[in-house]
Amino acid sequence: MASTPSTSVQSGPRLRRALGLWDLILYGMIVIQPTAPMPVFGIMTERAHGHAVTTVLIAMVAMLFTAISYGRMARAYPSAGSAFTYVGQEIHPALGYVTGWSMAMDYMLNPLICTVLCSKFALNFAPGVPFPVWVIFFAALFTLLNLNGIRTSARINTALAAGMGVVIAIFFIAAARYVFHAPHSGAGFFTRPFYNPQTFSTRAVLGGTSLAVLTYIGFDGISTLSEEAENPRRNILLATVLVCVVTGILASMEVYAAQLVWPASQPFPDVDTAYVAVAGRAAGPWMFGLINITLLVATVGSGMAAQLGAARLLYGMGRSDAIPKSFFGAIEPKHRIPRNNVVLVGMLALVGALLISFERAAELLNFGALLAFMGVNAAAFTRYFVREQAKKWTNFIPPILGFCICLLLWLNLSVPAKIAGSLWMAAGIAYGAYRTRGFRSELVNFDIPEDS
Repeated sequence: MASTPSTSVQSGPRLRRALGLWDLILYGMIVIQPTAPMPVFGIMTERAHGHAVTTVLIAMVAMLFTAISYGRMARAYPSAGSAFTYVGQEIHPALGYVTGWSMAMDYMLNPLICTVLCSKFALNFAPGVPFPVWVIFFAALFTLLNLNGIRTSARINTALAAGMGVVIAIFFIAAARYVFHAPHSGAGFFTRPFYNPQTFSTRAVLGGTSLAVLTYIGFDGISTLSEEAENPRRNILLATVLVCVVTGILASMEVYAAQLVWPASQPFPDVDTAYVAVAGRAAGPWMFGLINITLLVATVGSGMAAQLGAARLLYGMGRSDAIPKSFFGAIEPKHRIPRNNVVLVGMLALVGALLISFERAAELLNFGALLAFMGVNAAAFTRYFVREQAKKWTNFIPPILGFCICLLLWLNLSVPAKIAGSLWMAAGIAYGAYRTRGFRSELVNFDIPEDS
């Protein structure tokens, strides 16, 4: 029996193991984007009473422990690479389903968030155009581009990430010039973004941290490259952790510089585009425009990818007949895309962007993401500590801390976000129970199909 798997594997084509450690790190940074904290900067600062840097660092700690769990689970499931699979296989299929349903919420909300942000950035260039008009424009743009099969290549993504890096460097120089030439109240001015005794509140900081998690969303995508990575048992784990560290350091620097330019005691013109206002104060209209166009271009790319990702998730569920196959499992023959799903996701993004604020949508996305992260930590704890004969503290502490910190952040989401998220989860659990006759038959498949 031992020879059968070997023969089977060698009989078909295999993915080439060509991705080294730095390739994996670069991929992770491109997925997360170097500008990740900029869109959420304003609501983080407001929610945390000015302690945005602290929230980013606390979120980094939570994501580091979760990254370790993701890296370890990628060793056990090198080809599956999803929280749904990890939890379903290691703990219980029903809990895997719950994890997958929370992931589905993330996929559905991401295009909505990108539509809101693009519309807000466009308003900065053309404030006379009503916000709903921009929402309709960008929802239609994402849908039409995806219907025509237009996708951003990895090479273009790399170039965009490099361009964002240059823009960030220019902003740092401008911010430093502004800060050191502006009057400020002694050395305490430089430490207030970390801790301000007049405004510090543990609850407020934890609430801000629950939003700061959005900065790191996407790091788990590295685990999907296990079959193409050199020495995946080592490099997937190391790359996932290093991407979280690099993202945390860069994001902290971006947020710190912004808070020095625009102290938390001063309100923002628009909390959703606060970083653009900071850039304008640091160096004038040209920097305002440069940061605004950079974030707009980055968000357009993210919006297209997010809509296609959500459409492919629905296609995977439809293909497995978990939801009506005739609609969700259909492929448009010319461009070979799930056209029905692309249009549906575009319509949901359009309606949602007109009804839900960026802050609320971001919290709802993190509601699902934090649930999935807790599931992965629990799966890693079960596999590498509970089921192992040798009880090592290195297999105990990271998943337990990752789970507990994610749980703490999840509990500190706003009440409206928790209510809306709980309604989504209740609907999903009810649907799953109906489809599986009380979870007694095969569950819904949440894995995203590979490109063919």
